[in-house]
Amino acid sequence: MSAKTILITGCSSGIGLDTARRLKSLGWTVFASCRAQKDCDARAAEGFAAPQLDYEDPESIAGCAATVLQATNGVLDAVFHNGAYALPGPLEDIPAEGMRAQFAANFLGWHDLNRHLIPAMRRAGNGRILFNSSVLGIVGMKYRGPYVATKFALEGYADVLRMEMAETGIKVVLIEPGPIETDFRKNAIKQFEKWVDWESSARRAQYEASLLDMLKKGGSSGVQWPASAVTDAVVKALTASRPKARYRVTTPTHAMAIARRLLPTRALDWVLSKG
Repeated sequence: MSAKTILITGCSSGIGLDTARRLKSLGWTVFASCRAQKDCDARAAEGFAAPQLDYEDPESIAGCAATVLQATNGVLDAVFHNGAYALPGPLEDIPAEGMRAQFAANFLGWHDLNRHLIPAMRRAGNGRILFNSSVLGIVGMKYRGPYVATKFALEGYADVLRMEMAETGIKVVLIEPGPIETDFRKNAIKQFEKWVDWESSARRAQYEASLLDMLKKGGSSGVQWPASAVTDAVVKALTASRPKARYRVTTPTHAMAIARRLLPTRALDWVLSKG
């Protein structure tokens, strides 16, 4: 295969789909994986190779990796870990099983997939591993605890992996978006309804007064950037001869990175509590 090859996860919509379409237009061979088979079928109808991948299912991860490596004769130029979801709500109301599911989907499954792909990249002497992180991997915000925890974990994981891969030719990059126009909020509501028994919570009155409405609306409204803004960063990370360790996307991400560095913790808490 002469074209550059990449596996992108979470291609049912939003960032994953936009990135897959852009890279395909640029001549890449794109494996556009999705969690649901119906979404894989939709990508296949567009002309993508579309293996099914569910980060919470080790067999699915292994199967996807095997399918991709077989199709590329064992040579994969890049992977963009993008598939993820959020479980919103106060941490005291998040059951342990919900937290485990969040980490399986947003962190542990990503590590599992890397373990299948890194050996092939090592043999080739090059490769790029991109992680879609978040502004919430830089700062935490109320009622987003499970998602924040996975992104903070991912930031540390990527930093260590980048250092460990330094002598192999494999480049490791974090993409850090802020607010992006996707179905992310709609999917988060489904997770809240699945896991959070708010009617039994000590915060029930707060839920009824404002918290339910706030969680469903995603907090204060503001400007959202198109998914293409993230795709632009991904393209840079894939084509730069020496990619940055981090590509921050959207003004809020840049602002929060500065605030994290400059403000005392209590002052930062105050700023974030307004969001």
